[in-house]
Amino acid sequence: MSKLLDLDAYKSLAGSDLGVSDWIEVDQARIDAFAETTGDHQFIHVNPELAKQTPFGTTIAHGYLTLSLLSRMAYDVMPGIKGTKMGVNYGLNSVRFLAPVKSGKKVRGRFSMVEVNERNPGVIQSIVKVSVEIEGEDKPALAAEWVTLAYI
Repeated sequence: MSKLLDLDAYKSLAGSDLGVSDWIEVDQARIDAFAETTGDHQFIHVNPELAKQTPFGTTIAHGYLTLSLLSRMAYDVMPGIKGTKMGVNYGLNSVRFLAPVKSGKKVRGRFSMVEVNERNPGVIQSIVKVSVEIEGEDKPALAAEWVTLAYI
């Protein structure tokens, strides 16, 4: 987490860009570990020889692997709220997988705060727009609207 803000300062971030995370390499070892964890061993992810025969020419990361990296990326960019007892993922309003992440590529998240609301006393809901960029490519890997809750 990059910094802690008081609640009013945090609320004032609505409508603003928050920044970009550090680059994260998505190498074959990471892809294989995700395949092992999820049981998704589709050849396009784990078999470099067969994947060479596809239009991608190599293995690609699972879309859900790329999505799962949002939590790590957020630590570089997303501020927290002072006095937060617990923060949780509430879900996604939308997510689209726009381009494959080829093995060995780096990705990073670009974050902007859409809105901040107090759902209940002491429960702050944030809606964050995020795009996962692929190093050296014009099209992002994914675009999502992420919803989190902070209990203060």
